[in-house]
Amino acid sequence: MSAMNKVTADDKLEANTVRQCVEHIASGALTSVELVQHSFDIIEKNEPEIRAWASLDKQQALAHANMLDDVRRRGQPLGALHGVPVGLKDIYDTSDFPTSYGSAIYANRRPAKDCRVVEKLKEAGALIMGKTVTTEFAFMHPSITCNPHNTLYSPGGSSSGSAASVAAGHVPLSLGSQTNGSVIRPASFCGVYGYKPSAGIISRQGVLETSATLDQVGVFGRDVADIALLADSLAGYDRNDSASYLAPKPAMLKGYLSEVPVSPTIAWIDMPYADRYSTDAAEGFEELIAAMGGSIERLSAPQSFAALLPCHKIIHEYELVRALKEPIDSHWDSISDTIKPTLLAAKNHTDEQYHEALEIRSAAIEWFAEFFNDYDAILTPSAVSEAPLMGSTGDPVCCTIWTLCGLPCLSMPLLEGANGLPIGVQLVGAARQDDRLLRTTRYVLGQLHEKD
Repeated sequence: MSAMNKVTADDKLEANTVRQCVEHIASGALTSVELVQHSFDIIEKNEPEIRAWASLDKQQALAHANMLDDVRRRGQPLGALHGVPVGLKDIYDTSDFPTSYGSAIYANRRPAKDCRVVEKLKEAGALIMGKTVTTEFAFMHPSITCNPHNTLYSPGGSSSGSAASVAAGHVPLSLGSQTNGSVIRPASFCGVYGYKPSAGIISRQGVLETSATLDQVGVFGRDVADIALLADSLAGYDRNDSASYLAPKPAMLKGYLSEVPVSPTIAWIDMPYADRYSTDAAEGFEELIAAMGGSIERLSAPQSFAALLPCHKIIHEYELVRALKEPIDSHWDSISDTIKPTLLAAKNHTDEQYHEALEIRSAAIEWFAEFFNDYDAILTPSAVSEAPLMGSTGDPVCCTIWTLCGLPCLSMPLLEGANGLPIGVQLVGAARQDDRLLRTTRYVLGQLHEKD
């Protein structure tokens, strides 16, 4: 190949999609070493201000990239993410990086083996760049990570570093997790695409458990097709995960690339927490609904929705104190004062309250199954406002109900707040019909593009 046609990492990581990077690596126009070196060049420039990473190993990453390039040179099979650097929230067990859960208690924890998600990443040919910063135990205590758009502001939580690392250009893809709003909200604050697939599509084996009922894996990227490709690569049944289901998984990238057979019907629900929306967010969504014309149907939330927020809280906290029993019992003094009051109060939730909450959740899941017979998606804010100042992870309420019911959610960086920071637009779809949600997402993005 002549020098004129040579593709550089700067060209491809900055301007093109992950899928195009993979194609260029497969053709020899780009190497994984170039891609990884480019990532480290950017990290070295702005990581001191953003602080997105809990651990990095440049030498190890470049050695792995060279190995992946050698695989291509020898003509061996290549994975769907071959040679692509990925960031990983520091709650996923990794054999070659520490996994500390965002807590000094586990600062020296070295897992003996990779979690299932990391195995799937490596099977797809991805390269783990390092572990991204998470809030303490993936909960509510703010992390040290700053918002790349303005370091005075929060990136959200708990997947703080995962969202910020993509927004800062450190990596094209990263993994987070969501038990309440920990993928969609940081994606909104940091101005990237965030996607939480339906519960049970991606294994949680080897991932910090804070709620067996509510914990779900999510991903970040700068392109919807790329995060769909990543989610496809991670999907699969795992008998070691109680939420995993033994049935075919939706083809997420195929769904996104498909044309809608008919114009989708999208609902806007006037939620009981709408009074929490900032003025700029509320006005932005009114303009968005107007721009979408007749494809948005406005509905009032049913009265039953009022019980869903406290239902989520009871389930989350009841399971959290049991999942964190070891650090609570043995390392109480090392736990932040931010989360101690919640952990203490959570012990007061009774078995009866917990099981009642599970029944309310089951009823809500059935309600949404019926609802999505008539609607293709729900349009809703990803967060109540743009990012708050550092010291807060923001209000997760715009995500709570969807996470409670295990519904697929996708945040798109489409609006801007009064301080010039992003506000995400969220689409929510039917459980286990992620391909349908992604197909609708492409339609919505196309419609809005035509309006510009």
